[in-house]
Amino acid sequence: MSKKSGKVYTAPWEKAFDRVLTPIEDFIHRQTTSAILLMLCAVVALYLANSSWHETYHHLLEMPFTIGFQDLFISMSLHHWINDGLMVMFFFVVGLELKREILVGELADPKQAVLPIIAAVGGMLMPALIYIGFNPQGHSFDGWGIPMATDIAFALGTLALLGNRIPKSLLTFLVALAIVDDLGAVLVIALFYTETLDLTALIAVFLLLGCLASLNLGGIRSPLPYILFGMLLWLAMLKSGVHATLAGVLLAFSIPMRPKYDPNLFLDYASKMVTEIREAYNKEKNIIKNEEMRSRLIAFEKGVHMVQAPAQVLEHKMHFPSAYLIIPLFSLANAGIPINWASFGTSIMNPVSLGIVAGLIVGKLIGVTGFTWVAVKLGLCQLPEGLNFKHIVGVGLMAGIGFTMSIFIAELGFAHHPEDLLLAKTGILFASLIAGLSGYIWLFLTSSSSSTT
Repeated sequence: MSKKSGKVYTAPWEKAFDRVLTPIEDFIHRQTTSAILLMLCAVVALYLANSSWHETYHHLLEMPFTIGFQDLFISMSLHHWINDGLMVMFFFVVGLELKREILVGELADPKQAVLPIIAAVGGMLMPALIYIGFNPQGHSFDGWGIPMATDIAFALGTLALLGNRIPKSLLTFLVALAIVDDLGAVLVIALFYTETLDLTALIAVFLLLGCLASLNLGGIRSPLPYILFGMLLWLAMLKSGVHATLAGVLLAFSIPMRPKYDPNLFLDYASKMVTEIREAYNKEKNIIKNEEMRSRLIAFEKGVHMVQAPAQVLEHKMHFPSAYLIIPLFSLANAGIPINWASFGTSIMNPVSLGIVAGLIVGKLIGVTGFTWVAVKLGLCQLPEGLNFKHIVGVGLMAGIGFTMSIFIAELGFAHHPEDLLLAKTGILFASLIAGLSGYIWLFLTSSSSSTT
């Protein structure tokens, strides 16, 4: 039997569900959750790849999966569906984050944007140069883009573990740096990790982008048309030779960032609607029979949606499946590397692994810290309030956590060289572990527990 507390209706099981759901919702909104899931999936993948289950694990990933009809279908292995299909949603969220940061975020103000942009450029350039130094020629040269990337979830999760020992402005700086880093990784994938191009498919890509731009300019805010054209865009990109996941970024940039209603106009509208809803309720207290009140509520709901930017709404909705489902699945499918501890030292000293380790740990540190120092000394920008170069060194170390995007680029660069791919993944995991631990220890030792701004 249902109960009423005052004027609030409570269903029979509602309080029980609230007690279960509230801690979970609180947990998944913490900044460390995504990093914890990534770490757990990576550990599980490593266990499976080095246990008696390794054949089943690899067989499952290579199992073909087909979608479509007899004459129109796509068939890929489960591994490729995750990397080329599901990861589109991850890149879609990355694109939405990029668009927001460029238009209204940390990168919107040129004065605030200069420092993280310079730091990110240094953090991409130096690791690539160091890797090339170890691998100047041959097919191993193709891995130069691997140490350029920073894993934003792991880096922010590790930084958040320090709590009030670090200023909040340091988290903001790392977010802006990682966003620019993501943009750089997207451009590197698009420009340098494309093998062959299909002109017909590329023409289809540009036509579909024109359709998406028309939807935006035409004021279409419903997500459905964008999703339909986005699926066609993904298919065209898949056939074009350009990596299909970039369709997610291009789709994201077509989603409107401005709301339909101006907030001030909406407030006036909301006030009017509340009055009309109250008047309708006074006419008929039984809301089940009150069609007038129901119509006003539906109109009010539409207004609430119209005062929100579609891109912002989608970013919020897509964050959960991207961070807590797609990326952990990617980790589970790609972090499973067989480790021979007897030859581990030899593997790490291979030019491919060593170039990645040195690039992520040393290159990121020199690039982020060095370029920031030069920019500040030349007067191009200044450190945010509350930050010093000890903080920048810590971020430079943590930027060496290159898990997700680095593995993704490794899959592209060494797609035809499985031995080098294995070495690359070994180097990525080893470097990310060392970078995360050293960055955490450095900031823990050089920051006080009262560092809050």
